[in-house]
This record gives sequence, C-alpha cells and structure tokens, in this order.
Amino acid sequence: MSTYPSSLAKPKQIRSALKAYQVMAFIAGVALVVLVVEMVMKYALDMDNFLTRSWSPIHGVLYMLYAASVANLGVKAAWGIERIGKNLLAGFVPVVPWIAEKRNTRETEALLSRAYVADDAAR
Repeated sequence: MSTYPSSLAKPKQIRSALKAYQVMAFIAGVALVVLVVEMVMKYALDMDNFLTRSWSPIHGVLYMLYAASVANLGVKAAWGIERIGKNLLAGFVPVVPWIAEKRNTRETEALLSRAYVADDAAR
C-alpha cells in the first residue's frame, strides 16, 4: 500500500505544473517591470509610442497566464485557497513573483522528494 497522499497529483504532473509556473513567474515579473516603465513613460513623460499604447493589454494576457499557472500548480500540489490567493496577489507587485517563485519551487521540490521517499518506502 502506498503512502502517497491522495490529495496530490502524480509527481510528474506536479513537476510539469512547477515548470510552467517557473516560466510564467519569470515572465510576469519582467512584464510588471515593463509595465512600470510604460506607466512612467505614459503618465510622467507624456510619451506616445507602441509600448504606451499596447503594453497594458499584453501585460493583462501575461498575468492571466501566470494566474492559470499558479492555480494549476496550487491544485496539483494541494495548496490551500489562501496560499493560491497570496501567490495570485504576488503577481501585482514588481519583483515579488520572482521571490515567490523561488520559495514555491523550494517547497514543491521538498514535497516531491518526500513523495518519492514515501513511494520508495511503500515498495
């Protein structure tokens, strides 16, 4: 009988969700920094260019992809609703997605290593 928690997805699914989350956390962090630059250009410097006209909707799409990756990983790793919510909010503050990604990666890797140990012990 396996001691692998039934609330978790399979390790391969979690690892795949983690990889997608890592990519989207990096992209979301970059997108937030670009958004801040765009807002300074648009509102403080009164500039009108491709970035000031087009970045906000692009950023919105990127944030939605980030949010989907957070939800995907959160469900597969059995995070609580509070943790998922905090990680969604992390996508609103520049640099914070990168910090949250490091912490979440570390904790998910630990979860996966415990799952592999539990699976090996059951054999």
